[in-house]
Order: sequence, then structure tokens, then C-alpha cells
Amino acid sequence: MKNSVKIIPLGGVRESGKNLYAVEINDGIYVLDCGLKYPENDMLGIDVVIPDFSYLKENKDKIIGVFLSNSDMDSIGALPYFVSEFNVPVFGSKLTVEMAKYEVKNNEKSKKFDNFNVINEKSEIIFDDVTVNFFKTSHSVPDSMGIALSVEEGQIVYTGDFKFDPALRNGFATDYSSIAKVGSKKVIALLSDSQNADNPFPMANEIQVEQSILNTFKDSKGRVIVAANSANLLRIQQILDSAMNSERKVYVGHSLDPKIKIAMDLGYVTAAEDLLIEDVKDLDNLESDEIVVLESNPISEPIKVIQRMAAQQEKDINIEPGDVVLVATSPSPAMDNAMAKTDDMVYQADGTVKVISNELNMSDHASAENVQMLISLLKPEYFIPVSGEYMMMNESRKAAMNMGISDDNILIVSKGEVLEYDGSKFHHGTAVEAGNTMIDGIGVGDIGNIVLRDRKVLSEDGIFIVVVTIDRKKKIIISRPKITSRGFIYVKSNKDLMNEAAEIVSNTIQLNLDNKEFDWSHLKQSVREKISHFLFDKTKRRPVILPVIMEVNQHHKKKRPQK
Repeated sequence: MKNSVKIIPLGGVRESGKNLYAVEINDGIYVLDCGLKYPENDMLGIDVVIPDFSYLKENKDKIIGVFLSNSDMDSIGALPYFVSEFNVPVFGSKLTVEMAKYEVKNNEKSKKFDNFNVINEKSEIIFDDVTVNFFKTSHSVPDSMGIALSVEEGQIVYTGDFKFDPALRNGFATDYSSIAKVGSKKVIALLSDSQNADNPFPMANEIQVEQSILNTFKDSKGRVIVAANSANLLRIQQILDSAMNSERKVYVGHSLDPKIKIAMDLGYVTAAEDLLIEDVKDLDNLESDEIVVLESNPISEPIKVIQRMAAQQEKDINIEPGDVVLVATSPSPAMDNAMAKTDDMVYQADGTVKVISNELNMSDHASAENVQMLISLLKPEYFIPVSGEYMMMNESRKAAMNMGISDDNILIVSKGEVLEYDGSKFHHGTAVEAGNTMIDGIGVGDIGNIVLRDRKVLSEDGIFIVVVTIDRKKKIIISRPKITSRGFIYVKSNKDLMNEAAEIVSNTIQLNLDNKEFDWSHLKQSVREKISHFLFDKTKRRPVILPVIMEVNQHHKKKRPQK
């Protein structure tokens, strides 16, 4: 009997991060990764963005489980929000599961979830009509896995984030034989990481990266302050090893980043005895050239800490003359302005800045050459670039074409697009709802485009508040409108404009009071429109107009008759 196979990306295509791919086989849905992405600059106030679960909610009873490829936030970050709605098993390697547990337990709505299942590259999970296998890959975190779903017609293979680097060892090394074993059977479709496919230059291997870190530690005459993302455990390990080999101690503050501690407790990240220092007073016993300061909070936080150090605003350690700031992970393009500002601030504090990615072409994701090597090992019928912006996916497509895959068999898809397999080829089915769910504090999905637009207006043009009290029965304004402005103009220097605005508000309200068919919503809308046009004519700005209109009844109490 022919199996019904659908591939539905609900995130991770035409964007970097937020990986979530639903593979629907007969009456079961296999969820591959459940990640988030961090907001773009125009998403004011948004903490993170996760995939839209609408389609999965409509097919809740079909979900078999979640299969995680690695412990990066773009693969596990949305899991707390997912398991708070779907009580299905979660599968991942030992480290991935521990990191996922940490995220889930720290979310109030998901902290009771505990259906985690540890797998490794030898695991085989057999369901009624699908067998799930795993193969070991290399990424910035150890214990990364590719996932293969096998049906009678062949396999659907998902790489997760990966790269090929023979220099990697221990938990970071790729198991090439297990990939070749997957490739020995028919692969219907390959969903491949594309985030570095647009990089045309040869990649530096991790031995070169570690040597660069070691050279910086050995050559620097003063302290080295390292900014690194705690999620990049490979880089953290290289920093610790280089510190030991250069006879430096590593100051980590009063406590290690929780995720680094999890990796160390499990033996995935190791540190020599007495290498780490948690009490800043212990640094007094060391010379400057014996110290490494590790700032490793996630994403942009290390850069922000470096800026505070340069401005002499940190409690324990600030940048001193002779210090070297080493940026050990590749800043995202969105961080360009922040990095330029950081450089300037550090140099003003008489320190210097070194960014490894300026000297070495490095990435945690597959280059076009890596993609081609993967294709040669797996020999897929269809190639589906995922995990990357459109440009990256298109470069991945070109790499596949150079390996002999027909352009008709390379599918660049959008979120919600459905690919259906009829037993011999894929074709496009009816698209499903998919988009962004924005997280703001404890709010999940309650912030939409209208709210973001208002926040953008507030950030650019400010707010203009009008407070008026009226007596609707007497059809009079009780007191002159009071106007408050924030982020729009300096009130004391614009008294004429404020007085004119108050007059316009009074006239507009009086016209509405005199109207036989008085309507509150019409009154507020009239005030907004009149003031908006007036302010734009005068200032060419459009602040958010907030009319606050209160009603009182001014009826004097009748005197009680005297006895």
C-alpha cells in the first residue's frame, strides 16, 4: 500500500532560525526541531519569535513526537511553548535533551512536562509505518544529530545545522560512516542546512580557530576579555583549552552560564582543575598576563557587557589600559552597528579589540562545498534547501545543480507550503497557515502587526494625549483641554502650537456635542483626525493621538427642607 507523504515547513525557510518542519506520513505528523529566532530591529519590545502552531493545533491528534537535531535555540527554543499545548514525546541526544529540559523547566506553563527520550546515532525508533534513525553531525554544540524517516518508498532526511570539519573531535565529530549507511538506501528528499551556502571562500577549520585564540592569549601582555556566545560550546571549549595552554586562569564571575554548566556536568565541556575563578578577589594574586575574563551570555549580551566595561560601569571588572577584547564568535549582520560602537568605546578606554571572524572565514554551518559532499554521500532524488534566507537557499540550490540534481527536483519553499509525494515525485499541495508568533514577556501571540506599528510610531514620533471633561446633557465642555506630549515636542518651547491644538480640540468636541446624534466613538475619531492633520501640517510628524474624554453631570443637590 502506497504511503501518503507530505513535507510542511512551518519555520526555518527564507529566514535564519525558527526551524520547524512537519513531515506528515499517513495519519502521523513527525515534528523535526522546534526552534525560535531573535527579533529583528523593527520588532520593538519583542523578546523572541516562534513558529505559528495553527496547523499542528488543527491536527493535534496526529502528532507522533518532536525529534530534535541539536541544542541550539534555533532548534529547541520554541519547545516550552510547544509542549505547553501538545503532550507528545520529545526525542534528542543526551545533551540536547538536558538543554531542552532546562528551557522547559524555566517556563511556568511547561515546567511540568517530562516526556523526554534520549537517543544516539545507533538508535532506531520503529512506529507502525515509519522507522526513525539518526546520524552524528558536527555543529557548534556537541551531540548534534541528523534525522532520517524511513517508509517503504524511501527516506526523508533532515540534516539539522551541520558542517564538515575533519579537525573536530570528541562529541563534535561527524560520523561519516553512519551518513554513508543512510545513503546506501533510497533517499526521496534531503532537507539541508543552507545558512552558509552563500559563502564562496574556503572555510577555516577549527584547529586554525583554536590556534588563533591561543596566539592571542600568548601574545597579549595584559588581560584578555573574551566575548563569546554560551550556546557555542565548541568555542567555549577552545577558550578553556587555550587558557590552560597559555598558563592563564579564566574568571567566569560568580557563576557559570547555566548551559555551560550543564555541558560541563555531563562531560561535554571540560576544564583543567583550578582553571576557573569565580571570586574576583582571587584575581589580585595574578599578573595581568595570567588572566582571561569570559563573558558568555547569549546573543548580543556579551557585547553589551563589554560596552559597560569600557564605560567603567561594571561592578567587578572594567577595561583597563592594555586589555585585549577578543570577540570569539561571529557577530550577526544585525550587530554591525553595536560592534562599531563597542570598538570605539574599548579604544577610548585604552584597550584593543580583536574579532576572530575578521581574520578567519569561519562558520558553524555548511558551506556550498559541504552541501555538495553531503549530496554525494546521500544521493537524494529531491533536494530541499532549508534553514536560511532565500539568498542562502538559492546558493544551496546552485550547489545541488552542480552535483547533477535537476532543477525540477530542487524545491525552494515558503513557510506553510505543502510538498506532497505521490510515490514517484513531489508536487505542491494546498498551503497551510504559517507565520510568526511573537513573544513579549509572558504574552504569547498577543502582539500583532498593529501593535508593532504603534510601537514603531511611538519610537519615532511619540505620543500626544488630550484630556477633556464634558457634560453631555448640558452640551458643554467643563474645562479647557489638557494636553500632554511625550517624545513628540518640547512643550515649553511650543506653547503656541499647544494652545492652537487645544482650541481645535474644543471646537471639534463642541461640534459633536451640538449634534443631535451624539456618538462617543465618532467624537474620539473626530478629535484624532483633526489633531493628526493639524500636527502633521505643523511638524510633518504623526504621533500617536490618545484622546481621553470624561463625562460628569453637574447637577446641584436640592436643599432638604427644614423641619
